[in-house]
Amino acid sequence: MFKTTVAGSLPKPSWLAEPNRLWAPWRLESAELEAGKRDATLIAIKEQEDAGIDIVSDGEQARQHFVHGFLERVEGIDLAHKVEMGIRADRYKAMVPQVVAPVRLKARVHAMEAQVARVHTKRRLKFTLPGPMTIADTIADRHYGDRAKMAFAFAELLNEEALALERDGVDVIQFDEPAFNVFMDEVTDWGIAALERAAQGLKCATAVHICYGYGIKANVDWKATLGREWRQYEAIFPAIAKSSIGQISLECMHSKVPLSLIGLLHGKDVLVGAIDVASDAIETPEEIAAIAAEAAKYVPANRIQLCTNCGMAPMRRDVAYAKLAALAKGAALARERVG
Repeated sequence: MFKTTVAGSLPKPSWLAEPNRLWAPWRLESAELEAGKRDATLIAIKEQEDAGIDIVSDGEQARQHFVHGFLERVEGIDLAHKVEMGIRADRYKAMVPQVVAPVRLKARVHAMEAQVARVHTKRRLKFTLPGPMTIADTIADRHYGDRAKMAFAFAELLNEEALALERDGVDVIQFDEPAFNVFMDEVTDWGIAALERAAQGLKCATAVHICYGYGIKANVDWKATLGREWRQYEAIFPAIAKSSIGQISLECMHSKVPLSLIGLLHGKDVLVGAIDVASDAIETPEEIAAIAAEAAKYVPANRIQLCTNCGMAPMRRDVAYAKLAALAKGAALARERVG
């Protein structure tokens, strides 16, 4: 019960990228940058293992951003002429690339980091990819003219890379869909279908991560407008429960999400966010065990994993890894109490 994992991104070493910042600029170039990405991936794996994490990730060390890191290897995208666009229903503005022609992969996207991670850990390995709806919400369309059509085009590319990652030996492939908490009607109309297209044919474990965003000011401010209870999950969980995706990762620690909502995810593994990525305060094992015990009221304990609320890329490295160590200790305590 209560295996531990991460939602995806981890802080990068300060010699690789500017610290404590989302979209952090690289500090290396050319061959040195590629070598630095590889070295940082190895460090992330080792530090997760040292913290006691059961299912480790590459930590997205080779990506400047979880969406743009994928788009860099896609033809039909103009990365040189970015435009400002509202993200997540204009929650914040970002400079984004433009889709200017039919999209297709130039080559493998994440082969290096997946293969390096697989060789250097004996633990189960998770790899994250952006979900098709979230890509469609993080890029300017100058070609398709239809949001769903563009999302399905990206779903085909994601599937191509996901199948290759499975061949690399990845145990869990997770698609990150923070947009699912914003465009709930579109999730049921076409978002889940696009997600399933991205995961088509995979025999490894599949997951979708649906959170309320990184711990940046724009997301914190948005959460303050959501009222006493955050019930966005309620609108989409019944449909996700009927999908072919096996695991759902969500945000719980220090959130206003009623944990009873996870009871809607019948038959799924639930990755309960037990680490707050919007605070530098280190959770106690008791706090983490308490969330695990509460979640076990609604989902069988053997179907629960303990995770971070979201990616940790903008956080201080020392804080992030201290939180992961607390996560492992909290999981051990939860196993004692619930087991």
